[in-house]
Amino acid sequence: QAQLIAQSIGQAFSVAYQEFLRKQKGDILGVVIVESGWGSILPTVIIANMMHAGPSEKSGHLNIGDQIMSINGTSLVGLPLSTCQTIIKGLKNQSRIKLNIVRCPPVTTVLIRRPDLRYQLGFSVQNGIICSLMRGGIAERGGVRVGHRIIEINSQSVVATPHEKIVHILSNAVGEIHMKTMPAAMYRLLTAQEQPVYI
Repeated sequence: QAQLIAQSIGQAFSVAYQEFLRKQKGDILGVVIVESGWGSILPTVIIANMMHAGPSEKSGHLNIGDQIMSINGTSLVGLPLSTCQTIIKGLKNQSRIKLNIVRCPPVTTVLIRRPDLRYQLGFSVQNGIICSLMRGGIAERGGVRVGHRIIEINSQSVVATPHEKIVHILSNAVGEIHMKTMPAAMYRLLTAQEQPVYI
């Protein structure tokens, strides 16, 4: 397991882009970050929102969904969200920021292979949000992440679907189950259920 994680981190750093961002000293970066979600290959933070006309948006190099691997040489991999926020806030008086970014779409595509109903899906859902995951189960292997909101199941939007119906759809699904998910915090920001607090 540890070897696999080390390999994943090595691969992620090899595909990471270096982005340089210029800003005025005293300006904030103008981002909202959220956790990538337990079950993601790399436990790091994701850009969930950008301040309109802020340094991050104006740079044209950053996108919602991007994972930040490191910032000004400090790795954010495996750090708690609050620590990452403190590190970013600490860059306020810097005018040149170096970021290592892994480009990721904001929506995660999940593929669960369930041969028949005897196989447990291996995750639980509450109000459309994945709240627990069985280690080594078919859901974890398929890319399901804790803390993600289910947006779509087999090309059908479930954004406005009641909890019981989502559970019913998933309980009876067999074969290849395609799902689209995104971090719940990002979903709340994008649907204006939550006001962004930029750092």
